[in-house]
Amino acid sequence: MSVRPATSEDIPELVRLRQILADRMAMDGSFPIDGGWRESYADSLSERIGSTDTAVYVVDAPEGGLASCGVGLIFDRFPGPGLPDGRYGYIQGMTTDPAHRRQGYGRAVLAALMAWYRARDIRRIDLHATSDGAPLYREMGFTADGYPSLTWRSPV
Repeated sequence: MSVRPATSEDIPELVRLRQILADRMAMDGSFPIDGGWRESYADSLSERIGSTDTAVYVVDAPEGGLASCGVGLIFDRFPGPGLPDGRYGYIQGMTTDPAHRRQGYGRAVLAALMAWYRARDIRRIDLHATSDGAPLYREMGFTADGYPSLTWRSPV
């Protein structure tokens, strides 16, 4: 198995995998699915793949397409006691196609993202986990930070 950076040719498959994740998140009760997101997601990937603040890693499926993917983003906010330079990471879209789970693909993508963050001296990385993914993240050192994760969403 080989993890590689995504290219623009991978965008249709990245959108497909993101739909799998969205469906799973909806099963966990995290949010309703809005059908208009796919084109915007593809456009955003097209703009961000290869940028300095975004990493998109994938594993190719043996039969073609993608087996797994994950996106790493770097953001800036004001420095503080736990974040001296204000930079932090966020992992988004970690997904493995159900036909390829339990083969180490997600773990390999996560390891590649963590190496990418370490090379950029990012010292805090956040993510939201499905119930399926939480054990892997905990095994890789992610913990609850002591503060509740709260979200506001516009009702419109």
